[in-house]
Amino acid sequence: MGYQCVQCSFPIKSLYVQYSPGNIRLMKCEKCKAVADEYIECEIMILMIDLMLHKQKAYRHLLYNVLNQQTLKFEGLHWKLAIIYFIFDACIHLYVEARNSSSLVSTCCKVFMYVVFGNFMFLLTFFIMFKIFLNASINISRFNDLLLTIMISCYFKIFLIAMMVWEFPNSVIFIIELFCLSSNAVALNAACQHCCGK
Repeated sequence: MGYQCVQCSFPIKSLYVQYSPGNIRLMKCEKCKAVADEYIECEIMILMIDLMLHKQKAYRHLLYNVLNQQTLKFEGLHWKLAIIYFIFDACIHLYVEARNSSSLVSTCCKVFMYVVFGNFMFLLTFFIMFKIFLNASINISRFNDLLLTIMISCYFKIFLIAMMVWEFPNSVIFIIELFCLSSNAVALNAACQHCCGK
């Protein structure tokens, strides 16, 4: 992943020019002539609000201009995000199973099956659909980019921590899962415009 314009996803060399500490000038995109990434000067809360509003340019900023392979230890990030992702999924299923008051062994087996097998089937289905509908090959680099996009766009699962403290109906889990799927769709659309050359 390299830097790109958040407006039109055109690749760019740099996001800004720094003249002195705290004195920067944002670069403009050569293609659309707009400021390449206005989120550079925004607070994190503005970015979070735009992510919740499903704005593609917020996902482009996060995926290409913040989480850049050149500036991060990418392998470590993948593992950390995967562990967090699996922990949240395990907590969701554990919460549901705890209400059914089944035995500890059967609860652990069900949670393990849900987390491992459920996520494996989700990813397998996704990559098959990616191959069929976009007619694109999946190499290791593209696989890593798409996997990172899926994990990042499931950020809304963090709100499930509230279910450990307050009592919520199971319909809240369904709503959060739907929100995560819609967030996945927006983030993958933003990522695929770049990686598929659209």
